[in-house]
Amino acid sequence: MSNTHSSFLKEMGITEWTSRDAISAQAEVSAAVSSEPNTQEKQASPRASNGIWWFFGNEPQGDAQILFQNLIRVLGLATNEWSWKSPSTNLGQLENPGLPVVALAFGGPVAQKITGERDPLPQLRETILALNTGNDEEIPVIASFELNQVLTKPKEKALLWQDLLMARSVLQNS
Repeated sequence: MSNTHSSFLKEMGITEWTSRDAISAQAEVSAAVSSEPNTQEKQASPRASNGIWWFFGNEPQGDAQILFQNLIRVLGLATNEWSWKSPSTNLGQLENPGLPVVALAFGGPVAQKITGERDPLPQLRETILALNTGNDEEIPVIASFELNQVLTKPKEKALLWQDLLMARSVLQNS
């Protein structure tokens, strides 16, 4: 994106998103051209983590796995910043890593199981729920659609993205 477009977006208060892959590629090209450090190389350097993402549900397979990998890439998460958790795990044994944590539940039954709520998914969405760990620690949970369901219904992909943005906002404000 050109600098003109970037400045317009900044003036409107819109955050410009870039792929880590693109930043890394730009940094490699500029390193070959110039030996002095520049801002692109600084962006490609390791950064401090903003928090940890826990994804609850069945690990995706096939096209759902590709969708999930793209979500991770767009969110800019490193491999140490997210993990899959099974809803059948004893939630009281989950250890808080010392950083803010947000949990994303893929599917209504998963959200109901880890939060103890009884409402169907449409009522659980767009609400910040709490992980039912059995202790005083409250970990925010965002309920969303199963990835396989999103693949078959494109309108729900936009709603999944809204849920991810809400989870990101919760994590940043923790």
